Amino acid sequence: MSHNLRGKSTPAGGRVLLAFSLAAVAIASSWQPVAESLSIPRSSGKSGRGPNGSFGSSLGNFDRSSIGGSVHSRKGRNDNGKDRGSIVMASSSQSQDVEGTNEAIIDAVTHNESPRELLSESTTSSLPSEGDEHTTTHAQITTEVKNEEEDISIWPQFDALDKRMIKIALPCIANFAINPLIGAVDLFWVNRMGNALAVAGQAAANQVFSSAFWVVSFLPSVTATLVSKANANGDQEDLQDAVSQALVVGFCVSLFGSALMLKFPEKVLSSVLKDGAPALQYAKPYLFIRSFAFLPSLVSLIGFSAFRGTLDTSTPLKISLASNIFNAILDPILMFTFAMGVPGAALATLAAEVISAGSFISLMLRRKMFRWSKIFRLPSWTKLKPLLKGGAALQLRNVALNLTFLAVARVTQSLDDTGVAAAAHALAIQVFQVGGIVLLALSTVAQTVVPNELIEKVDSVTGRRHGGQVAAKNVVNRLMSWGFLLGIGLGTLQMLLLPMLQKSSPLQAVRDAAVVPSILASVYQIMNGLVFIGEGVMVGCGNFMQLSLSTVVATIGALISLNTLPKMFGLTGVWMSFGVFNSLRLAGVWLHQTKIGPLANLDMAKGKSQ
Repeated sequence: MSHNLRGKSTPAGGRVLLAFSLAAVAIASSWQPVAESLSIPRSSGKSGRGPNGSFGSSLGNFDRSSIGGSVHSRKGRNDNGKDRGSIVMASSSQSQDVEGTNEAIIDAVTHNESPRELLSESTTSSLPSEGDEHTTTHAQITTEVKNEEEDISIWPQFDALDKRMIKIALPCIANFAINPLIGAVDLFWVNRMGNALAVAGQAAANQVFSSAFWVVSFLPSVTATLVSKANANGDQEDLQDAVSQALVVGFCVSLFGSALMLKFPEKVLSSVLKDGAPALQYAKPYLFIRSFAFLPSLVSLIGFSAFRGTLDTSTPLKISLASNIFNAILDPILMFTFAMGVPGAALATLAAEVISAGSFISLMLRRKMFRWSKIFRLPSWTKLKPLLKGGAALQLRNVALNLTFLAVARVTQSLDDTGVAAAAHALAIQVFQVGGIVLLALSTVAQTVVPNELIEKVDSVTGRRHGGQVAAKNVVNRLMSWGFLLGIGLGTLQMLLLPMLQKSSPLQAVRDAAVVPSILASVYQIMNGLVFIGEGVMVGCGNFMQLSLSTVVATIGALISLNTLPKMFGLTGVWMSFGVFNSLRLAGVWLHQTKIGPLANLDMAKGKSQ
């Protein structure tokens, strides 16, 4: 069977590799947000509000001055391209000429700015109001009118913008790296059992649990967005409401999910395993133990999103690192020292999840991010509506995603009864996930930074306006370019490390069957860089329904591919279907950023004209 897998997959794999490489380069070279000129459309310039008039809160901990501090501004230009320069108003006697002062004030009013915004805090006497006849002042005021909109390069410059995003992203990258790395550790120890069926059973049960769990993953995404907005407004009450309501909804959903897997394990596993499949003997006990991890896993994810919404990404990293190190240590002890086998791996994971959830609850209480009184109080519909409204839209996406992954798992399990194809697929998935953690972390950065950056505001000290659509688009463009370049770099690195990654399995047949899928997994990182970050932008903009519809279309394409390609190309056909899935998601991101999203050029031009 392994010979058949190799014989079917290798020639097709070469052609697919070449085709997707050329397609990815072509898409990237024509991508408007990545390749557009440095002259970016301007917003309406309404003081204190975004172009759509819906924002007006402060940015909280997110320091805009450091985001744009080192970029080059169009100094001396206003919204309409006219020279503004520095305005100097000199004190004089009654007979002194005040024409320059009058012109400065008129120029400011003409461009929708209050003359008082031109004064520094050191002003000793204020300008007369617009209704006053006199425009003279007996104080010498020199202030430079700073441009609130700056052009920045779309490509990484390692400037203040890059440094700020890197500071936020690095803990996220490390945090996201832990889970697949721990998954790789679990896979390593299960592989040490030397039983392909054990690997297939553990992989199937893990896929079922992950799919059931991620069906409710709308909670972290919506929670992070709500917490981010509340934190930007400095509203502790709204922040507590967002976290408390997410925990309440998560508790109810977790009880249902755990009960479903405990009551009907065979039916749940039938989504990926055929009736009577040999791997069931390993999958059922693993799933039974993992079912109890539903609640602590969801609490941990909500906690991570809450901290991320306040731009604290280092605290979740410390919690995740400590709990997963415990998992890695416990794995071999339970599996081999206590001879528990596959169930030992599940028990170690459950223990780590409980430790993580307890740590998040403790720290969130200490930092007053939620209160027990709000947990045990029935939330009002007004408070609950934003969570449920955004969650309902994302729920459609999560169902579509998990339908795809379950279909992939089922098709893979049906390729052979020896477990070789399933074990090879699990190995390729590890390659895919380990390479994608950096890009997924940047997606979470987009989810957090974009809603903050969309808020246009005036600095109380300098009078400088910042934020809004143009500023958010600048950040999005930079993130997309980072995603493209990192996708190329990570894919190349994975290709170089494939010989080492394959050593995680002692079975030669598994290693041989995993070669082409692992190569495709590496190539797909180019698309992942654009897809993950682009979808994070959709979440940050609050365009949950657009994201969901895009995913549904991609799922339909993937299901059609899974029904045809694996019959012709075996396991390689499964991974070709992954390529179809991500290509359609990439098309959805392109449409959002260039045609129908709030940061698309057409939409921004419309907002400006209004």
